[in-house]
Amino acid sequence: MSEFRIGQGWDTHRLSPGRALILGGVRVESEFGLDGHSDADILSHAITDALLGALALGDIGMHFPDTDARWKGADSKQFLTHAVELVRAEGWEIVNVDSSVLLEKPKLKDYRTAIRDCLAQTMGLDPSCVSVKFKTHEKVGPVGEGRSAEAQAVVLLKK
Repeated sequence: MSEFRIGQGWDTHRLSPGRALILGGVRVESEFGLDGHSDADILSHAITDALLGALALGDIGMHFPDTDARWKGADSKQFLTHAVELVRAEGWEIVNVDSSVLLEKPKLKDYRTAIRDCLAQTMGLDPSCVSVKFKTHEKVGPVGEGRSAEAQAVVLLKK
């Protein structure tokens, strides 16, 4: 067995007026949020899926199904914490996380440090091990048209 594993995660949600926009555990000032069963934090969901994938333990929906009322409105940091606990229980450590949020607006650059710090704290990592990038879709497709947002993440684990 290799001493390294990588995992990839992805999530997308529709934009919805009247909901909070939560990214990486941080509330972002916006006129809309993301629609979902939990707080719809696509960034935490993508990183959670990447960690679960690296361990070959399925996906976030297997661990926290949207058919379970316990997770209605849930803080997605608890999903991420669960995945990190599984990583450590299996004898792995997180080397680094690289992630991207794809959202046309609002601009997120002023939230980078807060999001990075929140994710790092949730995962018990130094912030230098957590990368968060922000991209638009240049007005193309559902993200570019302002109908949805996406997040992608890759993680590296070491035994």
